[in-house]
Amino acid sequence: MPGGNLEDRLAALSATATDEDGVVTVTVGGSGVVTGLRLDDRVQRLAGATLSAEILRTMRQAQAALAEQAATAVDETIGADTEDGKAMIDSYTQNFQADSEEPPAPVMPSAPPFPTFQNTPTLPQQSPGNGFESGRDSRAR
Repeated sequence: MPGGNLEDRLAALSATATDEDGVVTVTVGGSGVVTGLRLDDRVQRLAGATLSAEILRTMRQAQAALAEQAATAVDETIGADTEDGKAMIDSYTQNFQADSEEPPAPVMPSAPPFPTFQNTPTLPQQSPGNGFESGRDSRAR
């Protein structure tokens, strides 16, 4: 689609990615927003956490492909060597990086430790050795 202005070309961009198993297919529009999501019936066999991770991974692949398409569109219209062209390409590259490493899985924070209370007497008549621990109050005669 050579020709046309850059804004129209970027708005018309679309990229699709499919995971390795063909279970998840994600399509993103020119702004990187998901415009299509297709899930195969085999997703019913996946755990929820596995499915959500696969959807996100496939979405990032589609967005990375979109960044490559945007770079081509910029090069064909205003030129990748111009200052504006570099800024546009950098914007797409920073927003839609192809992550080769998996982001860390979210971890639930550990529960706070149970509070411990030291069993120390606070009143003088409760200190050990004055008869209070025997069950009778030494003051009562």
